[in-house]
Amino acid sequence: MLKKILTIATLAMVGGSAFAIDITLVEKSIELKDGSTVHVLNDGKMAMEDKLGNAVSMKPGTVMETKDGQKIVMHGNEVMRLDDILNKDGR
Repeated sequence: MLKKILTIATLAMVGGSAFAIDITLVEKSIELKDGSTVHVLNDGKMAMEDKLGNAVSMKPGTVMETKDGQKIVMHGNEVMRLDDILNKDGR
């Protein structure tokens, strides 16, 4: 019986680690004029974080203005990936 419990516990730990998100997936973060932040992921796709720290959806192709006045275009909409990254530390 103990052997079965240990086997199940080991499989659960190995299986759970396969879904872990690495914070190094974020290549850079860009602050926007409205206080939100766009995160550019290593694969070039983007994800939006509002000024309260929540991952929010934004349509691809949307033009956004950075704090310094530059215009950038949204590529991708990686809301779920960003949500996993933001909530990894227990927020």
